[in-house]
Amino acid sequence: MTLAPTFIARGLLAALMLIASPWANALVFAVNEGVTYRVPLEEVRGRYAAIAADLSKILKQPVTVEPVGDYNLLRRGLASKSYDLAMIHPAHVSIQAIKGSGYKLVAITKGYQKYTASFLVQPDSKLNSLADLKGLKLGAPDEDSITSWMVRATLRDAKLDPAQMSITYTRYQDAVPFFVENNLTQAGATAANALVKAWQTKGGKILAQSKPVPIKHILASPNLSADQIEKVREYLIGLDASDEGKKKLEPTKYTGFEKYDEAKMLELGAWLGL
Repeated sequence: MTLAPTFIARGLLAALMLIASPWANALVFAVNEGVTYRVPLEEVRGRYAAIAADLSKILKQPVTVEPVGDYNLLRRGLASKSYDLAMIHPAHVSIQAIKGSGYKLVAITKGYQKYTASFLVQPDSKLNSLADLKGLKLGAPDEDSITSWMVRATLRDAKLDPAQMSITYTRYQDAVPFFVENNLTQAGATAANALVKAWQTKGGKILAQSKPVPIKHILASPNLSADQIEKVREYLIGLDASDEGKKKLEPTKYTGFEKYDEAKMLELGAWLGL
């Protein structure tokens, strides 16, 4: 069957309109909320809708929110520069993108500047320092979580080789105290403040803590101009300065954003082993 010329012309016109549409050149704002948190991806999309709408106006280009739950998928997107903007929970993935793909640190999230891993032990534990963990079992969150990257760096600071230790990794941080309580491990590491407080309330001890590391970073692709990046930074940092901005922040559950020295971030990357 031969297609009518009019039908073909309409098809070509539709294709040309799609190419010319601003949505064909939409900027992608990837959002990752961490590997150990149970947040549905569609819920993540809704949380950032108002901010994405503002960014569309500021950059004069549509901005679409793309939730990314898997770290390896996130890494691939950053490596290929598929994401123009990215909200990244784990510091190690951010640092890898800055070092390897030329991304720029735009801002970090207030309230998450000093993310710290705590090593939990039983109230009657005879352990006095991290060095005492040699030859013992340690519970920790997902192996690729920022918490576990921090845990391994802290163990190295204590002259312990993580590769030669018995570390039991678990998908969720709230399983770590269970390991210690039930003597499945002699210590457990978590960076969840609620878990640490609950542990101490029950009489549990904190054996040691890691260096603090800021998490939940906003990065910008090298495909964006310096002017565009600065506009995004000014917008994000100024969000909590007005009632309207605070309202837009509410769905994200964050209080605001602030600047952070990219060089300091890279120094932390060296400590993490990147």
